[in-house]
Amino acid sequence: MQGTMKGAYLPGNSTVVLKDVPVPTPGYGQVLVKTKACTICGSDIRAIYREHVGKGPEGYQDVIAGHEPCGQVVEEGPGIRRFKKGSRVIVYHISGCGVCHDCRMGYMISCSSPLRAAYGWQRDGGMAEYILCDEKDLVELPAELSYADGAQVACGFGTVYEAIMKVGVCGNDSVLVVGLGPVGLATAMLCKAMGARKIFGIEANEFRIDLAKKLELFEKVLPAADSNVDEIKSLTGGNGVERAFDASSSDKGRAAAIRAARQWGKIAFVGEGNTVSFNPSPDIIHPQKTIYGSWVTSIWLMENLVEELVRWNMHPDVLITHRFPLEKADEAYRLMADGTCGKVAVCFDEELK
Repeated sequence: MQGTMKGAYLPGNSTVVLKDVPVPTPGYGQVLVKTKACTICGSDIRAIYREHVGKGPEGYQDVIAGHEPCGQVVEEGPGIRRFKKGSRVIVYHISGCGVCHDCRMGYMISCSSPLRAAYGWQRDGGMAEYILCDEKDLVELPAELSYADGAQVACGFGTVYEAIMKVGVCGNDSVLVVGLGPVGLATAMLCKAMGARKIFGIEANEFRIDLAKKLELFEKVLPAADSNVDEIKSLTGGNGVERAFDASSSDKGRAAAIRAARQWGKIAFVGEGNTVSFNPSPDIIHPQKTIYGSWVTSIWLMENLVEELVRWNMHPDVLITHRFPLEKADEAYRLMADGTCGKVAVCFDEELK
């Protein structure tokens, strides 16, 4: 395919620059995907949009932004084995070497090779009309799911699903989610589908508190306050929750997730950045709690999640509150950075509606 296309770049001063670039040509084992939707992740804002603070895996290399893309294959390179022209696909957003231990487990996020390159960070991502993808990085998008659904699976919902699989959630569990941005709300959606008895939320942003209440996922949503742990204990018969998830990335939020978990409880940290302070003996050692760190997911669990979403008739795109065309990508990133929104998406064709 010949010609040029628009691509969005993040210079690091809270602005977006649109450039005309050549439409790429797929090589061996690659396909050209026409982008249908690409959502904006909080990590983009934290590590690239405001300023380039990332190193290593988070080091932005002045490429087309966007690591949550979903689209349709429009051109095949030689050597393609599974995905063909017309295939609807989600892009697993880290392209690993394929032969290190973590890649062999499907966790390209943890690839230890210098060949590791994340879409939107070290290689061109989804904030463009087309994206060049390695076939091995693709997950099939069923017809029952929209491209906007798939874009959320590419990072946010996949990340949450991994954390839930690590701690386990079932009908015996009450759950606390701290931080009700897109990742926190995705956590609540998936925990509810898995049968959690009661789900509680903590959030400081009034817009997101209102959005959480409208989605009717929570038993109770609490405004962030120093009293949150006592409130959660009171709501759970003095015990605390069996499972707690932090998506707030805040010191107080993480500490609340730890302290609001009951004895033998499990806590997962999925929000990135910042710090946390707690007292090991009374907070985790004596009550025998376990804290899990969870970073994105494996490609095989992402495929499992897609199947589950269809089975549950769940549509992640309900969390998208704003959609923008690529020409207004600057507005999209500005809104996501402001936080008075749910998920923000840059969309093409029918997904813009």
